[in-house]
Amino acid sequence: MNRSVQITLVVLVLAVVLVFGLVVGQQVFQVGNVEPEPAPDLAEMNTYVYDQPRTLSEFTLTNENGETVTRESLRGRWTFAFVGYTNCPDVCPAAMANLRRTDKLLPDELPQPDYLLITADPEHDTPGKLKDYTAFFGENFHGLTGDLETLRELAKNLSAVFAHRQVDGELLVDHSGHFALLNPNGELAALIQPPHHPEELASAFERIYEWAKTNRENARS
Repeated sequence: MNRSVQITLVVLVLAVVLVFGLVVGQQVFQVGNVEPEPAPDLAEMNTYVYDQPRTLSEFTLTNENGETVTRESLRGRWTFAFVGYTNCPDVCPAAMANLRRTDKLLPDELPQPDYLLITADPEHDTPGKLKDYTAFFGENFHGLTGDLETLRELAKNLSAVFAHRQVDGELLVDHSGHFALLNPNGELAALIQPPHHPEELASAFERIYEWAKTNRENARS
């Protein structure tokens, strides 16, 4: 075998090794960097899921037990949050009742979420009043009250708004009617618009949880 043929064979072998190495390297890289699954399309359930959950601003408020609650307090569990007030004549009782029915429909294998009423009327919604109100719906129902502007900013973080007005000397509060779903990192994961149907709320929560679980497991692989 002459020298030119030997050189050609060596070059070919090196080329094959290089290509093989690139293919294997690409496969290893892809396994360790799996693209996250896109957020599920739940438009038929009036639900919008964020591909990238939104971080809430820092806040300090008080719960129904008189305890201080911050953004970090929301970590560790899923939470359905709702902006309303205890004297609300119609929207809030219906919303809370729908959440209570949703809670009863959730399969046992799913994590137990909390349900959080963020008051839009802190002047009247003291911790004690919130405790009496939320206790009627269940042990996983809680309330937040505190400084009006802090509550307004938290509501804004949840894409909600509220406004006060006087009607015949009585305070009425106009407020958003959607639910905000917070993930265990205390981030805004989804918005669920009315009308609310407990069966759809339970189904939406299950699908969002499974999607988040899949992405979390892929990120670890």
